[in-house]
Parts: sequence; C-alpha cells; structure tokens
Amino acid sequence: MHPLPPLAAANGAVYWIDTHCHLDASEFEADRQRVIESAQAQAVRQIVIPAVSVANFDAVRELAHAIPGAGYALGIHPIATPGAQDKDIERLAEALERYCDDQKLVAVGEIGLDFFLQGLKTESARNRQEWFYREQLRLAKHFGLPVLLHVRRSADRLLKELRQVGVCGGIGHAFNGSQQQADAFVALGFRLGFGGAMTFERALQIRRLATALPATALVLETDAPDIAPAWLNRQRNAPDQLPRIAQTLAFLRNWPIDEVARQTNANAHAALPRLAAVLESETSAG
Repeated sequence: MHPLPPLAAANGAVYWIDTHCHLDASEFEADRQRVIESAQAQAVRQIVIPAVSVANFDAVRELAHAIPGAGYALGIHPIATPGAQDKDIERLAEALERYCDDQKLVAVGEIGLDFFLQGLKTESARNRQEWFYREQLRLAKHFGLPVLLHVRRSADRLLKELRQVGVCGGIGHAFNGSQQQADAFVALGFRLGFGGAMTFERALQIRRLATALPATALVLETDAPDIAPAWLNRQRNAPDQLPRIAQTLAFLRNWPIDEVARQTNANAHAALPRLAAVLESETSAG
C-alpha cells in the first residue's frame, strides 16, 4: 500500500481511536487502502494493530508505519499457541529489543488466555496458553510496555498472573466478564475495550458494564474484521464503524458524543502512552 499523507492538526474537532483492529487480516487484502481512507473520513485518527503470531510481526509494523497516527503491538495470541514453538518467545524478545525505540510500538499483544474454544480447553492446551501468557507478561514488564489482553472465559486466571508478574497496565480487549472481574482489572490500572458486541440489545452484561464502570476505564475498539456491530449482520467489520459504535456508548451513559470521544481518547492515551506521543509527533510534523 502507499503511505498516506501526514495528520492534519486536530483543531479541537472530534476524532476517534480504534484501540484494537486487525488491519493486516486477509479479509482486508483486496481493499485495505480504501478501508483505511474510509476510517479517516469518519475521523478515526488512530488505530492500534496487534500481532497474533511471529508470522505477522513485520506486517503489523509496516502497516502501522504506513498509516498516520497508527500504532502496533507484538505478541502471540492464545489461539496461536497450539502451533507456536517455544522459541517464538525468543523471537518476540528479539523483536521487542530491536524495536524498543520505535514510538509506534505501543504494547505487547495480543496476548492472553482463551478457555472458550473447544480445542483450547484441554489441560495440555491450557497449560501451553498459560506458559506463553506468563512469558509474554515478563517481556512486557522487562520492556516497560503495556499489554493488550485477550479475555475469554479466563478473567480470573489472567488476573492471577497479572498480580504475580506486574505490568504497567494496558487494555482488556473485548471485555465480557463480571462486574467484580472488571473492577479487579481496573484496580490494576487497566482500561476495558468495548466495541460491536455492545451494540446488541441482548448483550445485557456488556451494556451494564459500559454503563456502570468508571468513565476513566472505557476505551473503544472494533476488533475488525471480527465482532461486527448489530447493523452489519455478521458482515465484515471495519474501523469506519467506530463512530457509530460510540453512539451506543453515548446512549448508554447519557453522554454527548463529543464527551464520549474526549473521554475514551484520553483513556486510550493513558493506557498506551506511546500512542499519545505518536499523535503529537505526527500532528506536529504535518
């Protein structure tokens, strides 16, 4: 793809941050440039692109450097752990060392645990996930980076390891745990991601959390191409849907839409400090 023009100054206008978007996915292969331009037309000014395995470390980094305002994360997704090799942790460590001064490297992720998918429920699969998760937390602590967490039927175990290892916060992506679990993540300095699932009226627990959590705990995401909002009816999700997703949060919390943007952007930058630096430096350069 061709690099896009630099960011223009914000001038106080409302803009949006997609804190979790798999823009490198094959679903975007045919029209990725158009997808990015459509997001920018909808004032989505920053996008975080997480890796899922060592195979796409280079892809997410190159993509982030081609998109003004974007950042990337490097990590091994729990779903990728059955096919990952132990030495992939060394490869991740080497990549983090190589790019530790790259401002666009904003987190270690996507990492975590998935105890929902059938193939990941066995004792051996869980143990392997937990080993990769623990080792990646240690790398995040070593490099002083926040983490992007995959939380699926695994919140309590994730929290246990977070307390033991200790990292500098991050984001619980697509959060769908209990209020008590949410409070525990927030107490550890995490923000929680809300996206397309929140737009379904039947998603009562997610909508309760979006309404009740402290304002400082909320960030927005799409997880595109996945977790499409209600109006897309299982079609491909994309980052240009974020402003409309934000309208659901505005409705649930009875906030004006510009307050949703201001608060969630501030939270995203607090969770991922390098992302704030990216915006500042690229806006100034433009």
